[in-house]
Amino acid sequence: MDISRRLAILIFFGVPAIVGGGIVYGAFGSMTAMWIYEILLFITAGALISR
Repeated sequence: MDISRRLAILIFFGVPAIVGGGIVYGAFGSMTAMWIYEILLFITAGALISR
């Protein structure tokens, strides 16, 4: 996988991290729930990039 595709995957997961993090925080009112969401996104993005 070339570098441009890896960067595209990171950008693709960056938008849900920012927007989704706010939605999760607003829905649950907890930083813990937001961090769990962010960690799950990070793991998924890392798995796709490492392929």
